[in-house]
Amino acid sequence: MRLIVISGLAGSGKSIALTVLEDSGYYCVDNLPASLLSEVTLYLKESGHQRTAVSIDARSRETLPLLPQQLADLKHQGMDVHLLFLEAKTETLVKRFSETRRRHPLSDAHSTLPECIQAEREMLVEIHDLANRIDTSDLSPSTLRAWVRDFVGLDHACLTLFFQSFGFKHGIPLDSDMVFDVRCLPNPHYEAALRPLTGKDHAVVQFLDAVPDANRMYGDIRRFVDDWLPCFIRDNRNYLTVAIGCTGGRHRSVYFAERLARHFGGSNQVLVRHRELNQ
Repeated sequence: MRLIVISGLAGSGKSIALTVLEDSGYYCVDNLPASLLSEVTLYLKESGHQRTAVSIDARSRETLPLLPQQLADLKHQGMDVHLLFLEAKTETLVKRFSETRRRHPLSDAHSTLPECIQAEREMLVEIHDLANRIDTSDLSPSTLRAWVRDFVGLDHACLTLFFQSFGFKHGIPLDSDMVFDVRCLPNPHYEAALRPLTGKDHAVVQFLDAVPDANRMYGDIRRFVDDWLPCFIRDNRNYLTVAIGCTGGRHRSVYFAERLARHFGGSNQVLVRHRELNQ
């Protein structure tokens, strides 16, 4: 049986992720108390459900500390268990709550919305460190749906490398494990013919391939990831997100993410994400 547990911050897109899984044939349960995870999962397995997804978050805060052990117990019983954690910047969450006019699950008469969001972050920190994370701050609903579908299609038996391009002017992705800054390299944005293109276009690739420092930096990043990847595998990590940032996130960072993905894709499970190209 395959079990996907969705957790994360209120307003980060958990409902969208659960809907994607339901559309993919998963039996879905929303807002399940963590203390019931093993019991409900075993019941669904005995009922013939081979793919199940549940949402567990701060709404069941009394039982939330039990979740890591529940997940470990289910894995020990031979189940294929995976944890997906959605998060977003505080200012993004505040804006979303303002637009929908919904109450935060931790709201009370004494706390502001940003204080509730910070309390929720602290409450979920142990779960956050166990999961594959997606920062939804700058993602459209359609992009989030696509990224969740990518997650569903992974072979979770081996480590997955996510190469993510981004623009520093929009902030560093919260789901990054490694961050590399390539802003010191010549910027194709200042070439009139290249400005409307992206790092996936041949003309931009040719431009950056001709820059000696770009090739030197690519080699340094590639060797760094190559050298440290075995340590992450030994640590039983299932996911590693390598974020490459330039100014706008459309040229240099995209070029590096694509090039690194081609190199590592020959011997590893690799996915590429271009945050700013999905705007």
